[in-house]
Formats: sequence, C-alpha cells, structure tokens
Amino acid sequence: MKYRSTRGSPKLFSFSETVLIGLADDGGLFIPQKIPTLPLDWRTKWSKYSFNSLALEIFSLFIPESEIPRTDLEVLINKSYSTFRHEKVTPLKKIRENLYILELFHGPTFAFKDVALQFLGNLFEYLLEKKNKNILKGEKERITVLGATSGDTGSAAIYGLRGKKNVSVFILHPRGKVSPIQEAQMTTVLDKNVHNLAVEGTFDDCQDVVKILFSDVPFNKKNHLGAVNSINWARILAQTTYYFHSYFQLLSSLNISPTSTSSSNIHLRYAVPTGNFGDILAGYYAKRMGLPIEKLIAATNQNDILDRFFKTGRYEKISDKNNIHIVHETLSPAMDIVVSSNFERLLWHLAYETIDSVDNDVKDEEDNDLMKSNLAGSIVNNWMKNLKAKNCFVVNKSQLELSLRDFKSTRISDQETRDTISRYYSPKDTKNQIPYVLDPHTAVGVAASENQDDISENTYQICLATAHPAKFSMAVEESLKDFKDFKFEEILPKEFVGLLEKEKNIVYVERADPELVKKAIKKELEIELSNS
Repeated sequence: MKYRSTRGSPKLFSFSETVLIGLADDGGLFIPQKIPTLPLDWRTKWSKYSFNSLALEIFSLFIPESEIPRTDLEVLINKSYSTFRHEKVTPLKKIRENLYILELFHGPTFAFKDVALQFLGNLFEYLLEKKNKNILKGEKERITVLGATSGDTGSAAIYGLRGKKNVSVFILHPRGKVSPIQEAQMTTVLDKNVHNLAVEGTFDDCQDVVKILFSDVPFNKKNHLGAVNSINWARILAQTTYYFHSYFQLLSSLNISPTSTSSSNIHLRYAVPTGNFGDILAGYYAKRMGLPIEKLIAATNQNDILDRFFKTGRYEKISDKNNIHIVHETLSPAMDIVVSSNFERLLWHLAYETIDSVDNDVKDEEDNDLMKSNLAGSIVNNWMKNLKAKNCFVVNKSQLELSLRDFKSTRISDQETRDTISRYYSPKDTKNQIPYVLDPHTAVGVAASENQDDISENTYQICLATAHPAKFSMAVEESLKDFKDFKFEEILPKEFVGLLEKEKNIVYVERADPELVKKAIKKELEIELSNS
C-alpha cells in the first residue's frame, strides 16, 4: 500500500512518510493508492470483535507489516484506547425506533477527535523512535506538530501528544471563538511540549496559516512539521473503525446475523454533523471498502458550503463586498468554517471515477490507472486554484451525480438545533423515545436525520454524537431553560469541575499572519528545547 497526493504529484509515499509529513509537497492531501476490499469472511469473522480488534483488522489493510509489524500495531491500538471510559469505546444507543446515537465522546477530552488523536499521538512517538534507533550519532529526529482547531481537535491533539518523546505540538485556535471548556481543556495542559497560540481571527484564518507554513519549504524542513488536523491520513483511517463497530452493534441489538437475509434488507444511513468533512469521509471510505451503507448525510449548520455543493455542484466561499469570507457564529461552533479541507479527498475520487479512459492505446492496467490518477490530480489542482483565485469552482453533472450516490445533505438552523435539544430532552412520546441530552453538534445531525423524506420501515439511521453536551453548556442551557427539572450539574463530568479556574498557558498572536505565527513558534521552541 502506497499513498499519493490529491493534486497530481506522481511521487508515491509509504504510510510512515504519509503520517509524518502530513501534507504533500504540492499542497495536496494524501490518499491511498487504491482502496482495499474487505476479506470475504469479514461479516462472520469480525461480527464479535471488540473495537480494538476491529481497528487492528482495518488498519492492517492500510499499513504494510514491513512498516509496522502486526504485534506492534496491536500494542499501539490497545495503548490508545485504554484511555477511554467505556468498555465498547464508541457505544451505540437507541433513542427512538430506527434511530440510534453513536457516542464518540468517551475519550479523555469528551469529543470524537479522541478516537483518532489518541492513536495518532502514539503513532508519532512510535515512528520517531523507530527512525531514531538508526541514528547512531548526531541529533535525534524531532517533529513539530502543527494544527488549527475550531475547538475539539486542539484539546484532543494535546491530550494525545502531551509528554510524547521528540514531539512538540503547536495548536492555533481563534481567540474567543471556542467554548470556555474547550479553551480550558487546551490551555490548562502545562506539559513543556504543548503550546497554545490564540490567534485573532477565525478558524479558517488559523487553518490557512497552518497550510501556508506547511508549504514554506525552509520553515517546514527546519522544524520537521507534522500535521495533526484531519488532513493527516491517519486521522481518517482511525475514524473508519467506529462505522464498522456501530454496524455490528446495530445487528446485535436487532438480533440479526450478519450473513442472514434480514441483514441485507437493512437500509443503513449515517447522519454526521459536518464541518471539515473528515468524520463523514471516514464513512465514505468504509462504504467504499464494503460496509453496506446506503447514504451518508452531511448535516451542516448555517455555514453550509457542503450543503450548497451537494444541491448544485457549486463549491463557493461566501464573501462580503470587501471580499472578506463570511463565517456565521452558531450554536455549533466546531462546524463554523468557510472551507472543508477534507473535501478535497472526495473531489479526487469524483474526478478519477468520471474519467472513462485517457488513452485507448494504453493496454496495461497499471499505466492506465497512473494516467487517470495524474489527470484526476490535475483536475483537482485546477479546482483548488479557482477556489483560491475566484472563491468558487463548479463540478460537472456526472461528478455531482456520482457524489449523490453516496451523500445527501441538509442545512440546520440554530433554532432547529435548539428545538431538537429540547425535544429529545423531554420527548412527548415517552414510549417510543428515550430522553437524551444532545450537544448542539449532535443535535444538528439528529435534526438532519429527521429531515429525510425517503425513509422506509427498514431504514436505520445512526447519528454520530461528536461531543459531550457539557462541552457546550451555554447552548444546552439556553435550549433547556424552560425545563425546571434540568440541572446542568447532573451531566457535568467530574473532569470539568474547576477546570476554568486552573492555571493556563497561552501565547497570544495579534493577527493571523504567518510571519507572526512563525516568530511565536520559534520563540516557544527555543524555550522548550533549552529546558529539556
């Protein structure tokens, strides 16, 4: 298994290179050279597997044993998920007939990002130790992990990387635009290798700075930058596991054998609160591998670039008269973005699969595939150039239709989000619905699942619960203010008590300027390394 860039560079990379580099040198994202198919007996063999055992089987399809021996990979997986509070890691809960919640918030920071970033932190450390064993003299190799966050990625990355050998982590967050709990989770971690940069601007501004620094060859080379955002392929890979795990949990709850006729009659849909497109993209790869998913529902808030794309084929940033991109502040702030970085991976597949043939004279299958891959990369590269220069690009009809084979989309307003939180906390029909406290992002997904007009009696919808409701206290309390019996303290995890009053470590950056960020990183690294 090798990996290639979405923007057409012919160079192929190993899994280890893909993880440590993060972003291709042409600015593209890494994707597998081909999507592996599942073993013929996967339904029967995997159906009783634990989360960890499923992860081992799935990861092994993408990671050659020559790079990470299976025994080492198993140790990494077990170490990563030993930090989760639930024995199933990502348990599935029924809240209404044919509607389930997949709880992804049982990790250290109470958000779905932990599933990938606990693994990625251990993976970074493992790969660096492996490389450094061969360095007999001179400095050991270090990496500087760089990421931007709209809230949950930052804390999950920090908890995954804190104290790791030969790793420094820098997280940029938009100052004042993440929830107080999210900010506290990041900034109260005082490990010497952890650095929080609070940047005046938006999440997209922070994300743009990160991409610019990765493409700054001298700076990147000097500091050995590594990616922690979902542009890192290992993030997507790790998240595919819970799609498989939830499928088997669903069948078990219905008392259905994976190989029975009844299982083939199930129409399975996932409603995914969608911002940067990484979480739902993991579901796309699971579907492409062979998991029987009927549809993936991209649930957006008012920042709806994805919903507009799936409805029109037009991917367009919204700007004001001064060409400043508009980001609406909503109750679901982790989804308040202008551009979904991971969407580029899907675009590559849409481009590739709508190319019939590049040269009828080329008979060799591998040569033909290479030519198609390069052409797809060229198409994506042009789209990205248009997005940067014109704030927009448009795919053709066949590419849009292909995307709709796997995806649907829905835009959910803040009022719909409030109403959904309220309705599920105190359901009118208590016989058919279990009371449940939703965080505002999960509420967007649940509302999207309710907005589907083509549901049959055999349709089962699984909504991804991306965060614990206590992380977004203001939105939850606002939505439930009319319920006298609701006491926020009853859902507050003990880990959050007193968190806002703890000592913090923050470096303020006055604007989203790459040079100012570079200066801050340089200064912080000098202090860290002088103290280590």
